[in-house]
Amino acid sequence: MFATNLYTLEHELNVTMSTLTFLSNITLVLFIGLIMGLIAKKLKIPSMLLLIFAGAVLSNITVGDQNLINFGDEFLISASIMALVLIVFKGSSNLSIRDVNTYTQHALKIAILFLVFNMLFLSIGIFYIFQIKSMILSLVFAAVMSGTDPGSVLALFPTKSNKITEILKFESLVNTPIVVLIPFILLDLIQLDSNSFGNFIEYFNPFMQQIITGIGAGVFFGIIVFKFMRNFYSHKLSPLTLIISSLITYILAEQLGGNGVLAVTVFGIFFGNTQVRKKVQLKGFSTMLSNILEILVFTLIGFLLPFDLQWDFVAKSLILFVIMILIRFMTIELVFLHEGLKIKERIFMSVNCAKGIAVAVIAFILSNYTLNIPMIVDGVKINNTMQLINYSGVSTIIDLMILFM
Repeated sequence: MFATNLYTLEHELNVTMSTLTFLSNITLVLFIGLIMGLIAKKLKIPSMLLLIFAGAVLSNITVGDQNLINFGDEFLISASIMALVLIVFKGSSNLSIRDVNTYTQHALKIAILFLVFNMLFLSIGIFYIFQIKSMILSLVFAAVMSGTDPGSVLALFPTKSNKITEILKFESLVNTPIVVLIPFILLDLIQLDSNSFGNFIEYFNPFMQQIITGIGAGVFFGIIVFKFMRNFYSHKLSPLTLIISSLITYILAEQLGGNGVLAVTVFGIFFGNTQVRKKVQLKGFSTMLSNILEILVFTLIGFLLPFDLQWDFVAKSLILFVIMILIRFMTIELVFLHEGLKIKERIFMSVNCAKGIAVAVIAFILSNYTLNIPMIVDGVKINNTMQLINYSGVSTIIDLMILFM
């Protein structure tokens, strides 16, 4: 009896200590993020860079034989997905059809052309320079590198407003949901790569089902939620309803075999083009929550920052980075071919393509992503489960994403 009570007490103490440690880790990361944010604001630079380096420093601090900060995989993946959902929702909710003007048309052209050219040329560059065996992984990297970070752009131009800055700001907003969506669609096709696309027809229907189900889930929740929110507003409940609805949309789409990111994108577009009471206040609340998750994600992405890189890897990455800037410059040249834009303005727009939270989240999810690759064993089709990080070329892709950020 006494031994049982002692065991129960020890178990409760261990759970309490574990909970306190977990809470302390989160508090420490958020506190450091707050400090880094204040320093970044003082220096007038994006806080992303300081948060990543802070995470890299924390990853090398140990107490005894353990790291000072250690989170479980489930928490890290959950936090990343929550950040992903809020990022996609925030980006797609800014795609308002009513606000289309000359600036937004230019921004859309830049976003689409930059994505297309990256998929065509940057993917080939990484495929041959780094000997990535999978073209799908090369396309994933190229798609992710097509995004620009809204936070970085807004940090550079907090008050200034002219044609160039307005185009850059809108481009950073419109390309975020696109560059997040495409990599996850490509990851669904990675199984085709393992079969040399020989069974394309076999997987085409499930792939299309993901797209259709994702769009359907977004439309379904968009109609129900915003029809309700059109006539109802609560200072406490409406922001919570919006965030929960975004998460439910993602979860429902994934459970039904659809693409959750696409579902949230459609849901966000509904919000951006629907009459909803106190829309500005609702956006502000989701932004506040996403900022908290950004601090966590950026700091934790610093844990993945590679310190043991070879000089030839760094040299190759610089070559690839220059290729991306040249692709960006070519894009700007084509979009403003007859606009009379000055050469230094074109160069300025070309180099302003900072990577931010969307890239960090994708890199983090890739490092924890589980892949199901179908294999034929003795004439029987089975699913071989493996960590994506163990797939050839993935670690190189993640290292490059972090270096480019």
